Amino acid sequence: MYLYLARHAWAGHYGDPEWPDDSERPLTIEGVERYRHVLRKLSRGGMRLEAIATSPYVRCEQTAELIAEACGGHITTLDSLAIGAELDELVEWTNHHAAEQVCWVGHNPDMPHLAAALLGGDNSAIRFAKGAVAAIRFYDQVELGTGELYWLATAKLLGV
Repeated sequence: MYLYLARHAWAGHYGDPEWPDDSERPLTIEGVERYRHVLRKLSRGGMRLEAIATSPYVRCEQTAELIAEACGGHITTLDSLAIGAELDELVEWTNHHAAEQVCWVGHNPDMPHLAAALLGGDNSAIRFAKGAVAAIRFYDQVELGTGELYWLATAKLLGV
């Protein structure tokens, strides 16, 4: 199975007085367009999804919608992907889903920590830029420390 970890696309600036509740901060128009280009390239490269789990924050839900548009997949909003992600709950949800292609959409600094736990490495070893997506391969179900990093794509790497 493949588990994709996606950091949300480009959103408004943290602390912007227009969004006093950070969970309501949306993607920017430019962020949406840029991420569509990223996803077009990933989709052409074979990224297909059956299930997407997203943080309840607006910018993550919007990112999940863009991912579903480009790569398929049914979206489920999970509190366990909010800032301070709950890894055990995410693993349980993913294994219960029994899908072969699943994506988690979340935040920094959670994405590097989640990836490290899944790969069995140091959580400072992977940097997730905005809009980055990592593909982690598991040979059975998701278990901590057993994943293999298949690829990590950033907008810069994809020329977007």
